[in-house]
Amino acid sequence: MKLDKLVGERFKEKPADCVIDSHALMIRGGYMKNVANGIYSQYMPLKRICKKIENIIREEMDGIDGQEVLFPVALPASLWDESGRYESVGSELLRFRDRNNSRMVLGMTHEEAAVQLVREYANSYTKYPFMIYQIQTKFRDEARPRAGLIRVREFTMKDAYSFHTSQEDLEEYYEKCYDAYNRIFARAGIPDVVAVASDSGMMGGNLSHEYMLLTPIGEDTIAICKECGYKANMEAAESIIENAADSNVKELTKVHTPDMKTIEDVCKFLGEPVEKSCKAVVYQKNNDDEYVVVFIRGDLDINETKLTNYLGENIHPAVITEESSIKAGFIGPVDFRGKAVVLFDNSLKGANNLSCGANETDYHYIGLSMDRDIKDGVFGDFAKITEGGICPCCKKKAISISRGIEVGNIFQLGTKYTKSMNMTYLDKDGKPQYPIMGCYGIGVGRLAASVCEAHHDEYGPIWPMSIAPWQVHLCCLRSDDINAKSCADTLYDEMLKQHIEVIYDDRKVRPGVMFSDADLLGVPVRIIVSPRNMEESVVELVTRDKSVQEKVAIDKVLQRVKELIEQMM
Repeated sequence: MKLDKLVGERFKEKPADCVIDSHALMIRGGYMKNVANGIYSQYMPLKRICKKIENIIREEMDGIDGQEVLFPVALPASLWDESGRYESVGSELLRFRDRNNSRMVLGMTHEEAAVQLVREYANSYTKYPFMIYQIQTKFRDEARPRAGLIRVREFTMKDAYSFHTSQEDLEEYYEKCYDAYNRIFARAGIPDVVAVASDSGMMGGNLSHEYMLLTPIGEDTIAICKECGYKANMEAAESIIENAADSNVKELTKVHTPDMKTIEDVCKFLGEPVEKSCKAVVYQKNNDDEYVVVFIRGDLDINETKLTNYLGENIHPAVITEESSIKAGFIGPVDFRGKAVVLFDNSLKGANNLSCGANETDYHYIGLSMDRDIKDGVFGDFAKITEGGICPCCKKKAISISRGIEVGNIFQLGTKYTKSMNMTYLDKDGKPQYPIMGCYGIGVGRLAASVCEAHHDEYGPIWPMSIAPWQVHLCCLRSDDINAKSCADTLYDEMLKQHIEVIYDDRKVRPGVMFSDADLLGVPVRIIVSPRNMEESVVELVTRDKSVQEKVAIDKVLQRVKELIEQMM
């Protein structure tokens, strides 16, 4: 490909709306263009990168007996009615009506379509196990798209669905997918991705893992144990708090706390540390606006995913009205008379001598003892795990908190979809059974952006050879020089004949412009042909990561290029 024919502009200035490096570099480098909020068109370089990622995924999925299929983008709402997700999934699911007034959805995930495709076929145990997968465009109406391709509304994704007749068979196949995912990310250039236990969310199921690229710009928070290697998304990580009760148990006493509504102000006024307080966090259920009050130790935060999973429905921060009888800023568990579901976080178990609201304006209690003053409280794990917290696995205080980008996920779905959609098979005894499902996803564009985030410098991406848009970037400095131009043209023609992927820049531009564009395209190997090099009958050979910088005789350069390509794959 000749660079002067490549559609798309490259420029130096960082776009004002790009908050992370990969987003800025992919806009500056002519990889993509914004069409609407969270929706992008891809120029040729990004399309080539994504195609190579897709090919890696296909090879690995085919290697574990996956069969590629294709589901529709637009689906009848009746399928989602069957699974129950048409009503349970929020506004992320785009619902519409077609010209016949039929209810439709744009697929954001395809569990329903997978079951619909195979439920008549897989009617006997002899048909199992099997896995089907697709690489398809999806639409998820994200409320806050951000960071370029990291979180978008329209995206290309590989999603796979396996079907089994036993939990043991699912677990065996789950391990195969687990290993295949590790190979995919290593081949794509990010072998340091870690698998963490995660929350299944709207997908359902009992066991799930997310593959995380650890990076400060990540939108997910990861809990990692430095002692035993435990890893989990904060949404799924159990919070373990050990309270040492004071030996001198105080009486429950009401104190005047004028205009002090925050836990920090109250604790400062009382001269007590925040961890010796009980605070209330109030939500409302999305379906009926019923209030939910969660009491938690004052130094901790609510994990809303855990609370949502416990309640079985979505929630939002409460708007407290007078009719609720809830005294905002002064809410406490003693003599609480509000109309609400009342829950207690495990962090309060066994604690005493706490301060808390007195359910009366400008008053708080001191001396709250959970065992003495709270009878029949409903306790659960509703807190976020914290830095230095207790590891759920080895029980040591060794938890560290990191950020990460989710680049893939795998779920053990169980019979959630086959049962709700009435998919059955006859077992060996002729009895009907529900198949057990697994689900395995990778976002193609997000993976490309994550690789860019992991491999770049201030000048542009440093693409791994396996997914680079081209293998070689040929630069002809001074294309008006007959010898340099002839040499570069010959090398270009020869590389095309030998099926080396090459982009050729023979524009009449300054070397600085040429090299700046080459840096933004991030091609792994660069050949520089110049009049000065012609005097020595050599060309310069450099790699984008600067690990190789050498002069090579013209008649040996193609052999050296092949060696480098082989080494860098």
